Amino acid sequence: MKPLKTQQRQRLLSAMVLIGFFLLWELACLAFQVSDLVLPRPTQIFLVLFEKMPLLWPHTVQTLYTTLLGFALGVISGVLLGVMVGSSRLAYNVAYPLLVGFSSIPKVAVVPIFVVWFGAGTVPAVLTSMIISIFPVVVNVATGLASTEPEFEDVLKVLGASKRDVLWNVSLPRALPYLFASLKVAITLAFVGTVLSESVAANKGIGNVMMIASGNFDVALVFAGLIILAVMGVLLYALSAYIEHRVTGWAHRKTESMT
Repeated sequence: MKPLKTQQRQRLLSAMVLIGFFLLWELACLAFQVSDLVLPRPTQIFLVLFEKMPLLWPHTVQTLYTTLLGFALGVISGVLLGVMVGSSRLAYNVAYPLLVGFSSIPKVAVVPIFVVWFGAGTVPAVLTSMIISIFPVVVNVATGLASTEPEFEDVLKVLGASKRDVLWNVSLPRALPYLFASLKVAITLAFVGTVLSESVAANKGIGNVMMIASGNFDVALVFAGLIILAVMGVLLYALSAYIEHRVTGWAHRKTESMT
């Protein structure tokens, strides 16, 4: 029961910190008479969010769909590339610098290229979300596979295990904690890629709504869009953390040993 009570206390503390943050924000805006065009109060933002949710909902669904699709494609591609890179020391040493170089390219620079190739709309947003999600998955999977001790592999091969057996039964399970760690990073980056593309080359989505709202000086609506993105990001992060705990609980230190 102690771990459960500890988790409940942590969640309660997190909720209190969040409420305190918004309360401090509200009081600071009132005390310093901050203009709504500079920083709207949380009560104004949530009022706009409540009033315009019927209009924002289709854009929210579009952004969530685009992000999840790009994230799924990025994870699949990242796992495949990570397995290819991490299963060979030569491939790891050769391909890793190329991956770092590719990741260093600002993703906003590739959006116009996707627009030229596929036109404005959902496809550029999906592709931007995908390519921005690939790098952390590739690096973590490749690192997890490369961390398998050579001596351990030699012992298994002496016992008759093939290289595929070692990869499938030992290396990949040991790389699962690395994979799930990368998923929690990649899902947040996927939202960045989607909103980036939607704000440049789309007529639907939260990114497009925020761009139009900023042009109309509707700052409260811009912050409402940010809150929607934050809520979706937190929920998907929590889902990834839950799946990680269920699948790779053996790789984490038990809570009982920390109390």
